Amino acid sequence: MTKLTQLPSWLALTDHVQEIPHMRDLFAQDSQRFDNMSLSAAGLFLDYSKNRATDKTLSLLFQLAKESNLSTHIAAMFKGDKINTTEQRAVLHTALRDNSGKATLVDDINIAPEIQTTLDKMAQFIDAVTSGRWQGYTGKKMTDVVSIGIGGSFLGPKVVSQALRPYWSGHVNCHFVANVDGTSISEKLKGLNPETTLFLMSSKSFGTQETLTNTLTAKAWLLEHGAKQQDVAHHFVAITSNVAKATEFGIDPKNIFPMWDWVGGRYSLWSAIGLPIAMLIGMDNFKALLAGANKMDKHFASAPFEENMPVIMAMLSLWYTNFYGAQSNVVLTYDHYLRGLPAYFQQLDMESNGKTTTLNGASVDYSTGPVIWGGEGTNGQHAYHQLLHQGTGLIPADFIMPLQSHNPIGEHHIQLASNCFGQTQALMQGRTYEESLSELSSSSLNEQDKALIAKHKVMPGNKPSNTLLMDKLTPDTLGALIALYEHRTFVQGVIWQLNSFDQWGVELGKILGNDVLERLESSKPSQTLDASSNGLINLFRQGTL
Repeated sequence: MTKLTQLPSWLALTDHVQEIPHMRDLFAQDSQRFDNMSLSAAGLFLDYSKNRATDKTLSLLFQLAKESNLSTHIAAMFKGDKINTTEQRAVLHTALRDNSGKATLVDDINIAPEIQTTLDKMAQFIDAVTSGRWQGYTGKKMTDVVSIGIGGSFLGPKVVSQALRPYWSGHVNCHFVANVDGTSISEKLKGLNPETTLFLMSSKSFGTQETLTNTLTAKAWLLEHGAKQQDVAHHFVAITSNVAKATEFGIDPKNIFPMWDWVGGRYSLWSAIGLPIAMLIGMDNFKALLAGANKMDKHFASAPFEENMPVIMAMLSLWYTNFYGAQSNVVLTYDHYLRGLPAYFQQLDMESNGKTTTLNGASVDYSTGPVIWGGEGTNGQHAYHQLLHQGTGLIPADFIMPLQSHNPIGEHHIQLASNCFGQTQALMQGRTYEESLSELSSSSLNEQDKALIAKHKVMPGNKPSNTLLMDKLTPDTLGALIALYEHRTFVQGVIWQLNSFDQWGVELGKILGNDVLERLESSKPSQTLDASSNGLINLFRQGTL
């Protein structure tokens, strides 16, 4: 494997940075820049014209992708090769949304029938719950569902369910619990009726500490309210690989849904992990979510790099991370339903590419995995947008907005759009000292104060952004949007020569956390760890400062 920083395109890009003019000049030089630097795919429209990029920039970035054998890596993922090399696993979340019926092999076994069987089982289960045939221990139908998970088993279903609120059927309410903090589940249970509450427990091992602890608390709550052990089967369903443990807990084996090694947690909402989503919006809409993602999969797998939305977004982000020193990317959603999306993309990207070791075991000597953060517009404009406009760091931004609102009230949506587009314009063009001074010309300030205030009003501009639009936020367009960011993350991992599908940093925290737990539960003072850890453990055991 050729060292990334020695590839001809990488070396050329290092020199090319100095050749890029201000974006004001780029737009002045090319009246067709918007048309030339925008494209549509899978129901999404991307305007990437407000980037520090010329035709030469893009050509070099695509050359870097080719020199990194990106096409080969894309084909390997879709084919089911074990591209998760540290765990020897295939990466086939794309197969979950492929309804073509074609065979996809994992260890010479066609997984397509099992995927379809699981979808059918999900549909039957949802129908039983929403129709009232599924009843609790007192014979009442379910009104509330509590989804218990952590990481990808929690965040994906929660964010997608929140985003698709206009499509909720109204048959059940859904609540999400992840944090092991007892306050989280306590507050959820306070307003629920144990006779009409169903719990979905998502854990591949049925032993994830946070998830199991919350599940045991939920079980104890049920039993405290008059249910018996045999009633657990009426109130608990599991998505897990450990059928034996789930059965021992009291869950009917018929109500256990599979989790597969070839689907990583942060890519799992398309599987039975998405059961809470499907329960809220119905199976038809859940299948539309899958179909939208599949459209983006097909685009990603077939479009040339120059017309490939995930590739373009990935390479531009990499351009800023590796050649401009950008340490973060911000995601700005101009739709209230999408307010949770930045946190979802944060997990997707940072857990995938927050790595320091390449596929061949070498230490990287370049930046990987920028910090992903963000929030909803227009709230952020009155907070962190100040940093975007006048801060010293470069923070590339993605703006996401539907053209049509689910709630078209008065002037709300047109004002939302004006803010979204106005922010991208302001980031790009900025405001010069002369422009600032001119704006103050009619004020009552003296000339000296005008000159001083004008300096404070200067914004350098030349701050890059992408704008993603869709006709309307639907299951289909949301599926495409999430798949877009999945593939964008994968592309960057390929270029950085990383395994984007393991998470050993997460594993270490679990291991050390279990060791600390034993010490917290012990009657003996902790003495054998570092001084800080010993001190904190012993303070906690005291229960007071």
